[in-house]
Amino acid sequence: MKADLNQPSMIRAWCMYDWANSVYSLVITSAIFPVYYQAITTNADGSDQVSFFGWQVANSVLYSYALSMLVPLLPLLSGIADYNGTKMRFMKIFVYIGSLSCIGLFFFTSANLEWGILCSVLASLGYAGSLVFYDAYLPEIVTEDRLDDVSARGYSFGYTGSVILMIVNIIMIEKWELFGFSSQGLATRFAFLTVGLWWIGFAQIPFRKLPQRVIPRAPGDRNLLNGFHELRKVWDSLAQLPDLKRFLFAYFFYNMGVQTVMYLAATFGAKELQLESSKLIATVLIIQLVAAVGAWIFSRVSHRKGNKFSLMVMIIIWIAICGMAYLTHNEYEFYGIAVLVGLVMGGIQALSRATYSKLIPRDTVDTASYFSFYDVLYNLCLAIGTFTYGLIEHLTGSMCNSTLALMVFFVLGLLLLWRVTIKHVPGAQPSSNA
Repeated sequence: MKADLNQPSMIRAWCMYDWANSVYSLVITSAIFPVYYQAITTNADGSDQVSFFGWQVANSVLYSYALSMLVPLLPLLSGIADYNGTKMRFMKIFVYIGSLSCIGLFFFTSANLEWGILCSVLASLGYAGSLVFYDAYLPEIVTEDRLDDVSARGYSFGYTGSVILMIVNIIMIEKWELFGFSSQGLATRFAFLTVGLWWIGFAQIPFRKLPQRVIPRAPGDRNLLNGFHELRKVWDSLAQLPDLKRFLFAYFFYNMGVQTVMYLAATFGAKELQLESSKLIATVLIIQLVAAVGAWIFSRVSHRKGNKFSLMVMIIIWIAICGMAYLTHNEYEFYGIAVLVGLVMGGIQALSRATYSKLIPRDTVDTASYFSFYDVLYNLCLAIGTFTYGLIEHLTGSMCNSTLALMVFFVLGLLLLWRVTIKHVPGAQPSSNA
């Protein structure tokens, strides 16, 4: 209902979930965990080969492949969840899966590599699954003219909150003796535990404030395959929504590049440039601080020039970043690239979410169906991107060569986005006879 839209308390509660979950994307995805993983999986002789259930593979390749394991799970889990319950109920389920898996990483050491990989995959699954329902709330709590601003505000909340916990964790890791830890490794693992507690704790705010609306379903419609049926309905509805379909194809390619950079940038710095852990973590902090500003800047640009213009400018910058990464030879060049990554990272995520919200049918009853589809596509991007990155490194022996593949993804995304007209399209619903 219109009267329920644009309520400041509801918007703040929605933004607080970005504050809650972004510590995962910073500490686990981008900064401390990749550095810790690289350190404990590098052998005493400097080799990077590890044994995973008896399979000998490079540590970074294993990590890239592990992230791609999400793809077969997400259509089943997020789709079924969307079809059979409330957004809030299943948002909570995925939050608990993700946060408890982060807590589980406290027990990850060099002696139990398999446990660490399992927890990192489940944490990523929980993070991705919760976003389906979180993002689906956006068009239900604000009017169309505020989608860009509120989406950007959410990301800014997230970057700010994650930096606060990150700084606390850095102090704790660097001054581990003062905090009573027996080793720096133990302090690092305790940081993973704090991520889980922060995530699950602050998530209680949106849990209490966001709508608890139940979408009625026919009793006979509840079965294992309904998750896939719901996703198929959304796919079929795209025939009536040509610009949304074109946007999703463009998003598929450029987001492959974005997600791969977010997950593997620290690993690149550690392996290719031999940067120290402290320098890598400082670099990630720079990215987060700049990203909060970047999200706001490009939301302003979108108001003046439109979403399409803003997205295309950012994609062009991403293409330049890939080319610069391929030619990077020292830490100072890496820092410069990090500033550019931060500038466009927050903006492209916020505006992609807002643009998608504008293009889905405004009168749809079940926004979670559309965002289930969006989330599956998001994670398919992550899986294909990281798998491709790992495969190219595996075949060529260099992560630098993998950056060229990312450049191709961005170029394809740019060309496809050129054909999109970004405007609101009312009316069409997922077909009920799919």
